[in-house]
Amino acid sequence: QVQLVESGGGLVQAGESLRLSCAASGRTFSTYHMAWFRQAPGKERESVASISVIGGRTYYADSVKGRFTISRDNGKNTVYLQMNSLKPEDTAVYYCNGDRLRVALNIFTPSWSWGQGTQVTVSS
Repeated sequence: QVQLVESGGGLVQAGESLRLSCAASGRTFSTYHMAWFRQAPGKERESVASISVIGGRTYYADSVKGRFTISRDNGKNTVYLQMNSLKPEDTAVYYCNGDRLRVALNIFTPSWSWGQGTQVTVSS
């Protein structure tokens, strides 16, 4: 079972930036499409961005398009989320996960147990 460890969250003001990282254990990372999700208090977990196995295709939720960039380093078993122009509505716990078959956000199906997530808080 792959273990996921998210990091890089914090408290920032609106308009600032953060870069999240998600490190995955094991040898299968490079064979999985990866995605970032987030869950705000009282809301369902939602997908934010996804990236194909070798990074050639990326998908973004409309709410983050143009502000967030997903990338990956298969040599480090790590996926990143660069978040610019942050807004208070981006406040949430952010998680990553993988899907061996699907990369598009609307059909991405997490394969592994969730990590602890990393808290992002954006003040206005």
